[in-house]
Amino acid sequence: MAMGFGRFMANTPMIIMWPNNNEVVLSQRTAPREVMPTVDPNPPRIATVVDSLTSLSGDKPSFGFSIPANADTTQFIIMAFAKDSPGSSDPSADLDQHVEFKMAVLKLEPTATPTSGSSAIPTKTSSSDDKNPQDDIPLLPYQRMIVAHGIFLTVAFLLLLPSGALLARYLRTFTPTWFMGHSVIQFWIAGPAIIAGVALGVQAVSKSNGSHFSDNHKTVFDFHVNNSKKLGVVIFALYMLQLSLGAVIHWIKSRHATRRPIQNYAHAVFGLLIIAMAMYQVHDGFTSEWQRTTGREGFSNGLTILFFVWIGLITLLYFLGLALLPRQFRQESQPKRLPIRDDYVMYHDTVDAE
Repeated sequence: MAMGFGRFMANTPMIIMWPNNNEVVLSQRTAPREVMPTVDPNPPRIATVVDSLTSLSGDKPSFGFSIPANADTTQFIIMAFAKDSPGSSDPSADLDQHVEFKMAVLKLEPTATPTSGSSAIPTKTSSSDDKNPQDDIPLLPYQRMIVAHGIFLTVAFLLLLPSGALLARYLRTFTPTWFMGHSVIQFWIAGPAIIAGVALGVQAVSKSNGSHFSDNHKTVFDFHVNNSKKLGVVIFALYMLQLSLGAVIHWIKSRHATRRPIQNYAHAVFGLLIIAMAMYQVHDGFTSEWQRTTGREGFSNGLTILFFVWIGLITLLYFLGLALLPRQFRQESQPKRLPIRDDYVMYHDTVDAE
């Protein structure tokens, strides 16, 4: 168990306790960012184990400590829990990564004047309502950046990119101008939104003194590895590859092609793969990564319901659009008659993208 007196892990004084045989080890540590904290040789306040509040028996062990009070009446705290003990009585022993992280704020006020031999102990003030204590914690700058990061990339990957794909799926057999709308949405509108969202994510990590690309939400593949940050880098790289592939298909064509080129199929598969991976990524972002990164409570179930309704809708629309494939293949099998120009040919036998 760990508790820190601050708003996030970086540079926060922490008290970490774990069982070792029949004793409790207390270690005071700090970390410059989201890495394993090390022993603080000169902590601002010295903590001691309180035996009466500590129990290692039963299924729910408890750890208690005391620490000198300060003048703060509002105390921000972070808490973390790990499954495995270091297995050592050394306060500087290596620690396994925590599996859960929470953030809270305490509203404190001193008790009545202490009697002889006792000390004033700050207590948590009561409240007339049952609102979540985290409601009193304003979003920190890095958390606001995370929110903006999520909004930009959700709009880009789950609204703009599917819209561009559906436009191509439905309109390509009815108008030759479909590619203009497809490219404007996928590159000129979605591109800046994706770049802005990625930049905000990188800046949020820097603001919180975290480690870039340290878990699977950022890259796909150790302290602080959870199965979601590294995937973001893979999705971004695939998006850039998809743009390049689309440009090659559109601008570099063979005049003698008799069938649909393999790169056209690859372009379609890559597009669907990117959107599918983004669906997973967005869901992980607001159901798990937000809590892991900020320690705040998760979002309401209403957001999850809205997410799955939207995913179901765009998936249904795409599969319905596949009914136009026979018409598309018939059109692609016919040579396209173009106006005669000095620098062109009368018949253009290439096959369009996707």
